[in-house]
Amino acid sequence: MRWDNLGESPSALFGTDVVSRTIDTPEFRGITFHEVRARSIVNRVPGASRMPFEWTVNPYRGCSHACVYCFARKTHSYLDLDTGLGFDSQIVVKVNAPDLLRRELTARRWRGEHIAMGTNVDCYQRAEGRYRLMPGIIGALRDHANPFSILTKGTLILRDLELLRQAAEVTDVGISVSVGFVDRELWRTVEPGTPAPDRRLDVVRTLTAHGIPCGVLMAPVIPFLGDAPDQLRATVRAIAESGAGSVTPLVLHLRPGAREWFMEWLGRHHPRLVPRYERMYAGGSYAPKWYQRRITRQVHELATEYGIGPARSGETRRLPPPEPAGRDEPTAGPTQLTLL
Repeated sequence: MRWDNLGESPSALFGTDVVSRTIDTPEFRGITFHEVRARSIVNRVPGASRMPFEWTVNPYRGCSHACVYCFARKTHSYLDLDTGLGFDSQIVVKVNAPDLLRRELTARRWRGEHIAMGTNVDCYQRAEGRYRLMPGIIGALRDHANPFSILTKGTLILRDLELLRQAAEVTDVGISVSVGFVDRELWRTVEPGTPAPDRRLDVVRTLTAHGIPCGVLMAPVIPFLGDAPDQLRATVRAIAESGAGSVTPLVLHLRPGAREWFMEWLGRHHPRLVPRYERMYAGGSYAPKWYQRRITRQVHELATEYGIGPARSGETRRLPPPEPAGRDEPTAGPTQLTLL
């Protein structure tokens, strides 16, 4: 690993005091934690991004959820870390994140804008059970009444239920849980380090029962593996039964870094699908617009049937509205969040 971004210069990402620990316990076996002191923690989203927010906080780099499609894999290459198994097992931990956030929230230039979390890697991955950074982060946001949102696949968020409830009393808090499918066989191979989909939906159920509205980001819908009508119906029905306030479908996208890893996985597990994926994603990172619209239409029809709908302004996370169903148009690229 090369730490070229260490030092005291303004451009350095981290300080020079890095501690790397390989933990040999059943929960963390094979995982190396690189403990660093970040130079900043509130990050501005690039202006060209399609994200519906401007600021993020990411206490970790790398993710033990090991989702084979994760777009954030590319970010590991910035530190000369492997974007495949290295992304799953070499976790960078910004151990000073809570204290640094408190300092940045009190800066005169800060205007109390919305902060999104879980938009790069999951802040409730297994490492959070060891380092407990999120209680300090949520506490800082609560104390400054700063609006925030969290997207997660992790059930560990329930540990911080009381903090979330307190924060929701003083500011706008949005929670979304990511559940793209409920097929357990697909889950075991494509998201091997995550809690099972039904356990994630239990999170939705629990948060809702405690007065914290929660939506579901139905992502990713995986072409030819998780998009059959009966699969979509089973997923939307389970989401509705969890009490989710909204469901927003997003089709799998394959950015450089994630694309290579996913295609390698596809070649091992579903080799017959490789040519179909090569054709579907020949135009870039996104599935064709006609396909995205078809999935969106199907999910919205099912959501209406089961009494839920897409996220709306002011509810849970501020997701952009899905494109309306209609005639296929070979126009600009799709409007699609690139989260997990």
